[in-house]
Amino acid sequence: MSTALRLAVEGLAIDRGGRRILEGLAFALTPGEALLLTGPNGSGKTSLLRALAGLLPPAAGRIDNPCPTAFQGPEPALNPDARLGRELAFWARLDGASRAACDAAVRAMGLETLLDLPVGWLSAGQKTRAALARVLASGATLWLLDEPTATLDASGTARFEAAARAHLASGGLLVVATHRPLDLPAAELRLGS
Repeated sequence: MSTALRLAVEGLAIDRGGRRILEGLAFALTPGEALLLTGPNGSGKTSLLRALAGLLPPAAGRIDNPCPTAFQGPEPALNPDARLGRELAFWARLDGASRAACDAAVRAMGLETLLDLPVGWLSAGQKTRAALARVLASGATLWLLDEPTATLDASGTARFEAAARAHLASGGLLVVATHRPLDLPAAELRLGS
């Protein structure tokens, strides 16, 4: 991954529902760096992720994000009627990822025995691991993840943390909104009070 890619935020303000929820945010991430967004519900973690992904326009300030980006919100964006293997292959093709990258992501998230099942049959934790496999296979430099371990058991959390550490070691960037402690080399930005 290119060392020229970085995420920079300056003087950022975000409004939701006609009120200011974040103001004056500034931070930067360079390859291999991660940021954990923490704080109570309603403090703006998801809104900040959506702004970083270009899905929510800032009220003020600047976001410099030249990175190929994968955004995973709180709900897995997977077709519940599709078989998991076909769904992951579809998204990998759409993202321009290789079959090998898709297969590696499936193994990293421990989904090998679930590929023939419809996504709608999977447990909440399995769906989350599938959504994370989609992010892994995407080849995106910047991962923006909203509560990626909320539905994961200890094994699933360990798989996610290992994948995230490998992503950072390869020069990737990571921003994670979380209420749970994560075993990642990351700075923390606490939002709200």
